[in-house]
Amino acid sequence: MTRKLVAEALGTALLLAAVVGSGIMGERLAGGNVAIALLANTIATGAALVALILTFGPISGAHFNPAVTLADAAMAGIPWKVVPGYVMAQIVGAFLGVLAAHVMFELPAFTASEHARAGTSQLFSEFVATFGLLAVIWGVVRRRSSAVPYAVGAYITAAYWFTASTSFANPAVTLARAASNTFAGIRPSDAPGFVVAQLAGAAAATALIRWLVPAVLEVG
Repeated sequence: MTRKLVAEALGTALLLAAVVGSGIMGERLAGGNVAIALLANTIATGAALVALILTFGPISGAHFNPAVTLADAAMAGIPWKVVPGYVMAQIVGAFLGVLAAHVMFELPAFTASEHARAGTSQLFSEFVATFGLLAVIWGVVRRRSSAVPYAVGAYITAAYWFTASTSFANPAVTLARAASNTFAGIRPSDAPGFVVAQLAGAAAATALIRWLVPAVLEVG
């Protein structure tokens, strides 16, 4: 279990370092072109997800996401008793990843974000983004589990662009990005709504897939 928790924390930390770090780099190099900055952020995040899931999947299942962990427990993939440890490891890892990105780019360790992401469209976007993520995971793992890393990376890459919120789809990521006043940040006051929408999206997708594909295998 210790190895699993370390894998979840380290994987989530590296994911956040990629998300926040690429956002900073993209914004600095884009010369004010937000589309180019977002494209850089998107590519780095999708590529990092594939690599990290391939790396840590055999150890912990490479959830890196409390919504995925809760859904996996609901589908009897992991015991409920390990859920608190997984979620805590993911949240701690997420903040360590933000810290690492800030240190790399000579920014303060943590700064409350001022990036507003409020409104019904943003919340619905997070519901859709997380619903789609869980649907992809459950659908692919059922027939071709080895393809999950690529499917997840591809989906998140696409969801950056088809959702108004740029697809956080992860409560741990959301909380940690609230501590980063950078391109990838979110105002702390907007984060709770995102988390609720994400958990709702994950629950809806899990309930649907439980009916649609009854014999679903565990994540990872």
